[in-house]
Amino acid sequence: MTAFDADHQHWTDIRVYYEDTDFTGMVYHANYLRFFERGRSNHLRDAGVSHQLLLSRPDPAAFTLTRVEVDYRKAAKVDDVLQICTRYLGRKGARLLFEQEALRDGDLVAKAQIVAVQIHADGRPRRPIPEIATHLDGFIVSGAKG
Repeated sequence: MTAFDADHQHWTDIRVYYEDTDFTGMVYHANYLRFFERGRSNHLRDAGVSHQLLLSRPDPAAFTLTRVEVDYRKAAKVDDVLQICTRYLGRKGARLLFEQEALRDGDLVAKAQIVAVQIHADGRPRRPIPEIATHLDGFIVSGAKG
């Protein structure tokens, strides 16, 4: 499942595979970053922002992260289905602010605060592309203030 709800929260289901786990059979902590990346990528794609179109512009652009903060609450294991909830909180200057959660059957497994910025295709920082920033403003989670 991948979809926005009425409050502009975006939901993506992720199944945990054996390759996602460590020797204890629990999801290796760094793999939550991959799960959250999939959630943000799906959020942007479903919001109409294509990574490929960004790169094919006359002034190619991409996104990169400048801050990631993750709180781990419970362990996930093989065959669990995690619901990744992505909330776009808005902009502060050049920064795009996201909050994400990984839930299993409604229980919080991990939570992340993410700060992203736009860059030129060569990695140099750039101001957000105005039409993309304005477009994303339509997907700010209800009640959120960036």
